[in-house]
Amino acid sequence: MTNPTTPMATPVTTIGARLRAALPVERLEGTGFPGRGFPGRWVGGTAMVFGPLLMLTGALLRARFHFFYPDQLAAYERHPTLMATAYSLFAAGGLLLWPAVAVVAARIGSRSAGWGLWGGALVMFGLFARAFHAGVDHLAFQLVRSQGVGPATEAVSAGYGAFHVFATLNLAILTGWVVLALGAWRTQVLGPVRAAALGLTSALPLGVLKGTTPVSLVALTGLCAALVPLGLALLREAPRPSRAAVLRWVPLTLVTLGLMVLLGQAG
Repeated sequence: MTNPTTPMATPVTTIGARLRAALPVERLEGTGFPGRGFPGRWVGGTAMVFGPLLMLTGALLRARFHFFYPDQLAAYERHPTLMATAYSLFAAGGLLLWPAVAVVAARIGSRSAGWGLWGGALVMFGLFARAFHAGVDHLAFQLVRSQGVGPATEAVSAGYGAFHVFATLNLAILTGWVVLALGAWRTQVLGPVRAAALGLTSALPLGVLKGTTPVSLVALTGLCAALVPLGLALLREAPRPSRAAVLRWVPLTLVTLGLMVLLGQAG
């Protein structure tokens, strides 16, 4: 008597499985990198490279104008494209710093939880405050366009000292980078020279419509010296994505960014 033949089950390939195969994403844990979690080494490493460089470029573009807000508004009236580009690059670089800081803080936290927590939290709250300042900068420049530099300057002057909740984070802007730098040095995430360079970022002027000073350039140069080499080293680590994965991810990322810009402009 023969045994009945059991039919072999055909594996079902789901849409999710196909997407994971076509657009592979590195696992956030178990890859040998201390403290590697969200946002991962690719986002974090890329942010470490481009964030500081964008901020430094924006600061250099507006360096020839006096740093205080009446002069910044007057400069926008005379050179709107240059100033808009400078402030946009600076703001974009500040936005990119959050994943960079998250990865650095996680790496510190894997060796010293307290330094990673406080350094990362203070810097991150400070970045939120700078994003708020960037929004006010944008509004002030639009007042120059619609009403002229005189009324725009008067409007900024009238509200310059007004209370807002983000003003409570000014101390975080000033001290966060120092705490993060000390944590990076104590845990040997950064050597003493690059940790000191990271701490220089605390000298970057804060507030609304602040232009560029020599101290700004020193602070941003220190930020670049600290984070850019770390980001490049992170991106060079194995395993690396296949060429096919890169050719899929790059166009998808560019298309997504383009759609985000278009949707943002649509309101």
